[in-house]
Amino acid sequence: MTPTITMLEPTLRERIVGEAIALLGATGVRVQSPAAQAVLQQAGATVSDGVAWIPEAAIRQALATVPRTFWLHRRDGTPSVEYGGTASHFDPGSSCVSVLDPDTRAPRPSQAADLVRLVQVAEGLAAYSAQSTAVVCGDVPAAIADLYRLFLVLWYSEKPVVTGGFTAATTATMIALLEAEAGSAEALRARPRAVFDVCPVPPLLWSDYAGDTLLTLARAGVPAEIVSVPLAGATAPVTLAGALVQHTAECLTGVVLHQGAAPGAPLVWGGAPAIFDMRTGNAPMGAIETAMLNAATCQVGRHLGLPTHGYLCGSDAKVVDAQAGLETGMAALTGVLAGINMISGAGMLDFLATHSAEKLVLDAEGILMAQRFGRGIEARGESLALQTFRQVGLTGEFLKLKETRNLFKQEQNLPSPVIDRASYRGWQDAGGLDAFQRARQRADQLVAQYQRPALDPAREAAMLALMQREAVAVGLTTLPGL
Repeated sequence: MTPTITMLEPTLRERIVGEAIALLGATGVRVQSPAAQAVLQQAGATVSDGVAWIPEAAIRQALATVPRTFWLHRRDGTPSVEYGGTASHFDPGSSCVSVLDPDTRAPRPSQAADLVRLVQVAEGLAAYSAQSTAVVCGDVPAAIADLYRLFLVLWYSEKPVVTGGFTAATTATMIALLEAEAGSAEALRARPRAVFDVCPVPPLLWSDYAGDTLLTLARAGVPAEIVSVPLAGATAPVTLAGALVQHTAECLTGVVLHQGAAPGAPLVWGGAPAIFDMRTGNAPMGAIETAMLNAATCQVGRHLGLPTHGYLCGSDAKVVDAQAGLETGMAALTGVLAGINMISGAGMLDFLATHSAEKLVLDAEGILMAQRFGRGIEARGESLALQTFRQVGLTGEFLKLKETRNLFKQEQNLPSPVIDRASYRGWQDAGGLDAFQRARQRADQLVAQYQRPALDPAREAAMLALMQREAVAVGLTTLPGL
């Protein structure tokens, strides 16, 4: 049996979906984009003064055309991450504006070189099935910042990418960059390398950017991830169940928009729901209620037949400390047991403002532990223990058995030296380093060992030409991070 958690009993789950559908039919949702309004009207919605009222029939019809599963691919076209399957995959958190300096252990504005280091570290860690556009590059003009982040990740990584843009125009250029790497638009559509996050604005607002971007992605056949971000008590009802109704309504609107533009285009039921801390005025991403909300949104998405995403493993701690480990570890385990297909957020600190390569390394260990827990306990061999005791009797000499040598790697998660399992004397002899120091050593080692993957020269030249053209247009004469 594979262990799982269930946050919503069936009757509550049905009430959440039912109230979300009723909300869209009675109260409606704000939609700013004229193009998005037109798609909704074609689907059967009533639109007036920027508000759309969506009937249940339109919602059910759109849900019926969403693919139940799809794959993201590595650079060479190999299927790598299955959305809609049973496995939970992880990628680093995205869009931080700072990095934790490993020397001072204090945040500083992130640069292109910091993104390159994060990509190189994540590339060497098996816990991360995908990369992300992890930080904002402060040395790149804002007009091309989203495009440039994706360019650097594609330049240095073979893994699939979780990304996103903040203008519809930028998204179109990012798709062109992916097409250049893939070789053609048809190749990208057939073997997508990236998924794009698209965020409605709580409560119940699809902005010009979000609506137009969702339509652009659907028509290009590039996977989209609806990331609804209700904040319980501030931008959503204070109860977790009420916030889930809002999340569901915002995502259902996105489903109707997306599938109305291109039925059958790949789409993910995602989100980054959280609570609002009434004492500090912050949104604690490390709160247990935030993890509960993400697990519950996944349950709703699976019930509706969609692939799922959640935002977990970020911490509200300001440094890589016990709080960071506590919050991240609990969240990783929750996400795996909930069966969320893609879990974003590893490496993040300070309410998702700061990224840390060292935390990324430590989080990888927690992710592997959570994934081992998620595989559960299984029977191996003809008997559970009787055959073993027939061999050793009461001697206790299990270490001598061939069975022990053959099976211990399947039964046990074997962490890297970042996790200290030595004796106290052994720990002292190894330098007496704390977890952060060991993680820094591991990060530095991964960067030192990193080798940039080869790319077809013609495709590389096309990517470089596109990026140089866009850079020159905003006054950038060199490409930081190359």
